Amino acid sequence: MSRMTRRGLILFAAMCVIWGIPYLLIRVAVGELSPATLVFLRTGVGALILMPVVIARGGLRGIGARWVPLVAFAAAEIGIPWLMLFTAEQKLSSSLAGLLISAVPLVATLIAPLFGNRDWIGATGVAGLVVGMVGVAAIVGFDLRASAPIALMEIGVVVIGYAVGPAILSRHLTGVPSVSVIGISLTLCALAYAPAAIVQWPHAVPSVSVLASVATLAVACTALAFLLFFALIAEIGPVRSTVITYINPAVAAVLGVTVLRESFTFGMALGFVLVIAGSVLATRRRSTPATATERTAEPTSV
Repeated sequence: MSRMTRRGLILFAAMCVIWGIPYLLIRVAVGELSPATLVFLRTGVGALILMPVVIARGGLRGIGARWVPLVAFAAAEIGIPWLMLFTAEQKLSSSLAGLLISAVPLVATLIAPLFGNRDWIGATGVAGLVVGMVGVAAIVGFDLRASAPIALMEIGVVVIGYAVGPAILSRHLTGVPSVSVIGISLTLCALAYAPAAIVQWPHAVPSVSVLASVATLAVACTALAFLLFFALIAEIGPVRSTVITYINPAVAAVLGVTVLRESFTFGMALGFVLVIAGSVLATRRRSTPATATERTAEPTSV
């Protein structure tokens, strides 16, 4: 494995922060905006930034007959998870939400056979799943005061969506430029949520903190984040790029505790460590061709 370049290190550090702060920003924004309105604003602004890039590169011509899986990807990766996450964070702390999202690799391992991956995970993988699930239970069980059952189920939908999205991408959308997939997906979601956003539009201008949170979510954590992530993949490869998914929840927890003064318990810390350890074990493969590994190393949005 080659040594990471300085540019790679900068991009990696930037992505760890950029996809670690959305949980904090979401928690602030949903205090004054409805989840549907926030989804519309985030996807709409992101689409306005990315679609000119897509059009300039002729990305629309590359879709062909793959509109059905593209719509499915948009719903699984963005449309449904973001609505559920924004709704859940009206009740859950940003720290707890971020830590629970770290279970995505575990669910991705479980659903992989449904998308054509017949590689049996073996005893080590099964052990990893068990360890990871114990970690999820520790995160939730030691923070009963903040654990609203419905909100936890909403986070469960988010985790499933984030696991299904990349599976659809690697199975049905190979060959389509990533920026085209993301730009068009954001556009589709913005159009889908526009009617609800109009109905639920706030009667008063939101506070400066909310406006700043929305702007940062849409520009930095969505449009800029995906462009930087594609640059990171080109610089250090898709496999090492996905390591950020193990660091983002930790960043979310630190920001929630330091900025929003959220509680952080021993159970949350222990559970996070167990989830990460379980994910590493569950996603290990005895022998996987490089091309297959690269196809499954796709971004998970936040």
